[in-house]
Amino acid sequence: MSTLTLALRDSSTMLRRNLLHARCYPSLTLNLLLTPVMLLLLFVYILGDTMSAGIGGGTPDRSAYIAYVVPGLLLMTIGSTTIGTAVSVSNDMTEGIIARFRTMAIHRPSVLVGHVLGSVLQCVTSVVLVGAVALAIGFRSTHATALEWLAAFALLVLFATALTWIAVGMGLASPNAEAASNSAMPLILLPLLSSAFTPVHSMPGWFQPIAQYQPFTPAIETLRGLLLGTDIGNNGWLVAAWCVGLTVLGYLWSTARFNSDPK
Repeated sequence: MSTLTLALRDSSTMLRRNLLHARCYPSLTLNLLLTPVMLLLLFVYILGDTMSAGIGGGTPDRSAYIAYVVPGLLLMTIGSTTIGTAVSVSNDMTEGIIARFRTMAIHRPSVLVGHVLGSVLQCVTSVVLVGAVALAIGFRSTHATALEWLAAFALLVLFATALTWIAVGMGLASPNAEAASNSAMPLILLPLLSSAFTPVHSMPGWFQPIAQYQPFTPAIETLRGLLLGTDIGNNGWLVAAWCVGLTVLGYLWSTARFNSDPK
């Protein structure tokens, strides 16, 4: 059997294993999914008029604020879903299954590839569910073309891949599942410090660089532009650079941790 055939076979096996785990233990994914859904309902129905009035110059428009806030919450959904990946990887490391895999004649990177592919599929599923809730409460993307919809989907997949590799590294570096969950919390907190809920220029001057120079803000602005048909400026190039950089960093970190001798 060739190396490529072995890699594909073992990666597909590990992918099925992770999807079975997600199906048998859905509570973690559902708990993480509830965060963006609850924030969506909170900001639209409780704070929507006030927030839209602040952004729109004094005129409340809840429907306009739905359009503004949904792209950020879709990317926040990806960040929250990948926390489950960090926990799952940490569980594998601490419960001994990784040690068992090390003794078997399998393609070793397939263990991590299975986690990454499974997480990306869960992220896409979670985004679809949150998007369905957004559509149910009034979100519409009438100005986006088919090409822009395709680009938006590609952006979500690339961003999910980048964050998943980082989450895998966090899981491998954590001594237990609780530590993995805590170390991955910035993946939920960073969207709260971005342009997801309010424009960067409305923030205090000292805080604007924190919101601007992080991966979520250019990703949100790009997705917002694609879905609403507005200009994205240089945010597309910035989010592409962030995705590539985080993917490479997460891959190198994860493989180095995975291939190191167990202590």
